[in-house]
Amino acid sequence: MGASRSLLERDLPRGFRHRQDFITDGDERVLLEAIADVAFADFEMRGVIARRRVAFFGQSYDRAAAGPLPAFLLPLRAQIAEWAGLDSDAFALAPINEYRPGTPIGWHRDAPQYDVVAGISLLSPCRMKFRPYRSPSAPSSSRRSATHEIMLDRRSAYLMAGESR
Repeated sequence: MGASRSLLERDLPRGFRHRQDFITDGDERVLLEAIADVAFADFEMRGVIARRRVAFFGQSYDRAAAGPLPAFLLPLRAQIAEWAGLDSDAFALAPINEYRPGTPIGWHRDAPQYDVVAGISLLSPCRMKFRPYRSPSAPSSSRRSATHEIMLDRRSAYLMAGESR
């Protein structure tokens, strides 16, 4: 019988990759200057306004056009694609989320129609926790708890595919 793993161990779900210092301090400054000109809007999910603001570029969740990717995101997309071993076009949606200081990121599952999800943390670290997915139509008889956890430092990147999605 296998030993149970501690939540604090670096055993991450299959399909999850993380890299510290993915972008430089200078790259982060350039991105932040460009993002300062982005128009953000409240984000509504299932009738609830989320505690973040967002700007969508590329192909939206419903596969409709959300406006072209701005030029300042293209080098970052190419860098992520190279790390992932994919063509840049595989990253069709580029949301930029704005979280105010202290705002928690609630439990969620990114849109299932995308096979690979990548993210870059800017300005501050945040903790990412994983728990098993349960369809909204499944009975809610058992409480799910976090099975994995990682701290995403500023300027780090992550990729999620397969089981980690």
